[in-house]
Amino acid sequence: MTDSQTPVPGNDESDRRSRRSEKKQRSFWRELPILVLVALVLSFLLQTFVARVYLIPSESMEPTLHGCNGCTGDRIVVEKVSYRFGDPQPGDVVVFRGPPSWDGDFVSTRSSNVVVRGAQELGSLVGLVAPDENDLVKRVIATGGQTVECCDEQGRVLVDGQPLDEPYITMDFDFVPNSLTCDTPIRSGRCFGPVTVPDGNVWVMGDNRSNSADSRFHVADDLQGTVPVDNVIGKAQAIVLPPGRWGLIDDPDIQQR
Repeated sequence: MTDSQTPVPGNDESDRRSRRSEKKQRSFWRELPILVLVALVLSFLLQTFVARVYLIPSESMEPTLHGCNGCTGDRIVVEKVSYRFGDPQPGDVVVFRGPPSWDGDFVSTRSSNVVVRGAQELGSLVGLVAPDENDLVKRVIATGGQTVECCDEQGRVLVDGQPLDEPYITMDFDFVPNSLTCDTPIRSGRCFGPVTVPDGNVWVMGDNRSNSADSRFHVADDLQGTVPVDNVIGKAQAIVLPPGRWGLIDDPDIQQR
């Protein structure tokens, strides 16, 4: 037998290992699209029915939620399960789609290019791109059937005649007994109402009362400034970004009984 015909020990085993490796690589590339598709479907289901992360740049919820000019806006987890089994309650911080009269400052983020817009819409389905809708975040103050107004002698919001305990407010319009109230010639900026909330709606206000275009600002519309419960996307449960702001979002029982 010549040298060229002499078998080399281990060649068969090496070939087998090489073939197995190639087969695994081909299997991986065939399975990759399926894995990506499964991940996208799971993401869609979770963000449609369970929870989603939102960034809503607005100063109306300062200091509870950061959204001020020049600061890093809070990214919040909005949980969608609770309100499938019950309605929003006073004190809850909710994200909702603004009714038509709330859309005055809304600007679409979608591209005019059909292809790019299609990609944006697809990205929105799986949570990679923000929804193209006027999503807002406020705190529920009163629910259907309740009457809300401001103010009592101490400048507090009243619901069904009872003052609210609102520890989260640090910024509000001036209210000075006997000098700047709802009965003085120049009224306090706090004053509004009374408004009776229609059944199936909620009255919402920002924690930054002196800088929030909330239900008070829209009281002249067809819904008297209230928001349909059907427009509520979910309850804001926690701040997840930036890291220094991690924590749960407080939802105290604000109505005194």
